[in-house]
Amino acid sequence: MSKQQFQTEVSQLLQLIVHSLYSHPEIFLRELISNSSDALDKLRHLTLTDDAYKALVGNGIEPPRIELELNEDARTITISDTGIGMNEEDLVSHLGTIARSGTRTFLSQLSGDQRKDSNLIGQFGVGFYSAFMVADKVEVISRKAGDDKAWKWISDGKTGFEIEPAERASAGTTVLLHLNEEGAQYANSYRLQEIVRKYSNHIAFPIFLTYDKSEWNAEKKESIKSRVTEQVNAASAMWQRSKSELTDEDYKELYKSLTGDWEDPLLWFHTRAEGTLEYTTLFYIPAKAPLDLYQTDYKTGVKLYVKRVFIMDDSRELLPQYLRFVRGIIDSEDLPLNVSREILQQNKVLASIKAASVKKILSELKSLSTSNPEKYAQFIAEYNRPLKEGLYGDFANRETLLELIRFKSTKVDGLTSLAEAKARMQPEQKSLYYITGGNEALLRNSPLLEIYKKKNIEVLILDDDIDEIVFSAIDKYGEIDLKAANKGAASEDLKSEAEPEKAESLKPLIEKLKATLGDAVKEIRISTRLADSPSVIVSDEDEPSARMRQMMQAMGQKNLPELKPTLEINPDHEIIKKLLTKTDDAAIQDAAWLLFDQALLLEGVPLKDPATFVQRLNRVLNQSI
Repeated sequence: MSKQQFQTEVSQLLQLIVHSLYSHPEIFLRELISNSSDALDKLRHLTLTDDAYKALVGNGIEPPRIELELNEDARTITISDTGIGMNEEDLVSHLGTIARSGTRTFLSQLSGDQRKDSNLIGQFGVGFYSAFMVADKVEVISRKAGDDKAWKWISDGKTGFEIEPAERASAGTTVLLHLNEEGAQYANSYRLQEIVRKYSNHIAFPIFLTYDKSEWNAEKKESIKSRVTEQVNAASAMWQRSKSELTDEDYKELYKSLTGDWEDPLLWFHTRAEGTLEYTTLFYIPAKAPLDLYQTDYKTGVKLYVKRVFIMDDSRELLPQYLRFVRGIIDSEDLPLNVSREILQQNKVLASIKAASVKKILSELKSLSTSNPEKYAQFIAEYNRPLKEGLYGDFANRETLLELIRFKSTKVDGLTSLAEAKARMQPEQKSLYYITGGNEALLRNSPLLEIYKKKNIEVLILDDDIDEIVFSAIDKYGEIDLKAANKGAASEDLKSEAEPEKAESLKPLIEKLKATLGDAVKEIRISTRLADSPSVIVSDEDEPSARMRQMMQAMGQKNLPELKPTLEINPDHEIIKKLLTKTDDAAIQDAAWLLFDQALLLEGVPLKDPATFVQRLNRVLNQSI
């Protein structure tokens, strides 16, 4: 017998589950049945696509089924399947360690709210350990398909686990739970049937329950117990049934079983396509964004079936990355059963299903935005940013995405759409304007917005870190130009008739400032966008902004050319007017650098030489006192 210790994270996890998550212990059965279903799915796929496994059918591999057995006197529950099974190595890696790196995040995500924390069990794929909420000892006997040996894994969930050789007639896994005081309530056949129908009725394999059934004997005038086995689930692919046959509760329970989420989904879309291609899709939008949404190793949420045979649940080819929050099922009648990830990348059938699915999801979201604004606001609160990612890569659906995304604004509280901003445009307004480059407070107080406020023109506040990248590639919303307030072209719309005259009067000062700043700036010109501030920096349309440059450097691009922004000065500001009358070259030089440095700071750009900046500032302060 091999005695082993749990991985550190498993020990912590078990302590938290056993001591903190008693709110909904019934999920143990949901999780164990789900594991059995996955094992059956994997084996069925292999027996259809792999000759080595085809030969084992009926000779080491039994027909797919899940069996529950209740022994009320011994207070045990057995969950058994005829799936792929596990060997000794699998038992150690699957039950003794946490293989998926993201699962470690589980430990930091627990909130103390039992309902929410129960939800995390399924989301993070650690459902097997929920057995220790109801059992003080768990035995797992498993034989891997194709192997002659079976193995037993035994643990009390505290001191580690033991593995020893065992006997099992065919491939599959048996989990034996020795119920504790908390779990004693589940040593009840009616309760077990209720839980199966609640969470696992849709499982495509038959689930049988063996228990002692009491029936009244009229002749003997007493209740007589007999051992019976009954199927306790519908055993049909729910998504293949007509929508008219299904209730909201059916959809919600399938979602919870698929995802391990305790909360109801925000919405779902069920579609059956017939014609050139035949397929069924059932997509869900979770009420809360998946916890790994922004991790590079995020877990995909859509399962692929072919003719109701499970194929895979970890392919990133089924939906574009920006829709990685979507959960659900794609079931195709046209894909081959032996389809691989490599084939999926080039498969025209899947490409057509994927394109149609994306359009369906976005279309449903667009309908929701008008039919139920309150629920759509819930959606946007969770998924506005991923939709923005789609603007960068999904050119076919860019116009729809622009309609779906919401923005902060200088005109309204909360969020607004581009359509609403367009409807609020001033009669003389030529474009829709936005500003990127930092946090919301910094952007709202940017000198770049002064003239827009003065003219009562709305500016959209784009403060997500990806906005700078995404919107630099988008120049139109329908027929309306989209312009960045921190780019040079936006000022063309704001020019006044007096500008040429002001430019001429400031020409000598601009030449002095340019001589001082030299190659630090690309150009110095008078500004049409400033009302209260003396200076600001902007970029040309084809150049990265200061903020974009910082992001590119943070992503590892080291050999970027030196930043050479355009410095704009406000001809009506008192500082600029006083500089026009100055003859002291040293004072003008200090002022030139201070005007430039403060403009950089307002853009969130760190100064190269803070010490020199402070020295100049002190000289100017000394002269003014």
